[in-house]
Amino acid sequence: MAVPPPISVSADPFASSKLLPLSSSTSCIEPPSLTIFGRTLKKGQIEQTHFRLFTALRRSQGFALKASMGPPGFTEKLDNKLETLAEAEEGKNIEQFENLAKAQAPKFMVIACADSRVCPSNILGFQPGEAFMIRNIANLVPPFESGPSETNAALEFAVNTLQVENLLVIGHSCCGGIRALMSMQDDANEKSFIKSWVVIGKNARIKAKAAASNLSFDEQCKHCEKESVNDSLLNLLTYPWIEEKVANEELSIHGGYYDFTDCSFEKWTLDYRGTTLEENGRISAKNKIFWC
Repeated sequence: MAVPPPISVSADPFASSKLLPLSSSTSCIEPPSLTIFGRTLKKGQIEQTHFRLFTALRRSQGFALKASMGPPGFTEKLDNKLETLAEAEEGKNIEQFENLAKAQAPKFMVIACADSRVCPSNILGFQPGEAFMIRNIANLVPPFESGPSETNAALEFAVNTLQVENLLVIGHSCCGGIRALMSMQDDANEKSFIKSWVVIGKNARIKAKAAASNLSFDEQCKHCEKESVNDSLLNLLTYPWIEEKVANEELSIHGGYYDFTDCSFEKWTLDYRGTTLEENGRISAKNKIFWC
């Protein structure tokens, strides 16, 4: 297999002449094909990508997976998956992975949820080396003043060392973390790692409850799933080294929402010039696109 084509990082790296405009309509028109990050999507189906093993190395050394402990059948199932993967990679170009072993130079950083149903590489067709990723509960970005965390450590490395050109925060449907956030009682004293984390999204919760107060709890949660992405985009701008690059147009910030109930994906880009940065600020969005 040839090395994947380079990713475009022009004014809008997500742009394509075949992309559908964002619409408020609930119906979707399926195009014959779509292109996201150089990968072709046919009739709304997203091509899955897989982590590639060095097949030659596996074959030459007689790679075998062994486990001293584990549930019955686990080792066999995992070994079968690796065997299938190795067979699929047989004869494919290893040069790409030899280059990746020397260095990585991704153009994207993705902040996504840890939910097992939401895999950014499968959704967007990223190949190894194309996107630096961090996954956490509810795909939240804490503000700069919150102090060190795995998420902002990853941000610092991606922006300052890898010098990625795009930050993408992906929310998704049926998010348990957002549901936990929306279910929190303001005066609750219960200690929980989850609650201590999702409280980062409290501003999104307030906005969602205000905007969707006449809707069902499930609809309020869905509203918050998208609002929390925008809240995280605002939080990204609290990091001085991120805001500086965004202001200088060296870095773009994008929001995304994946609804796995209908395999649709929305994307929008933060318009820095029109965004309000003070407390409880609002983002201005541009380049809104909808895939289904």
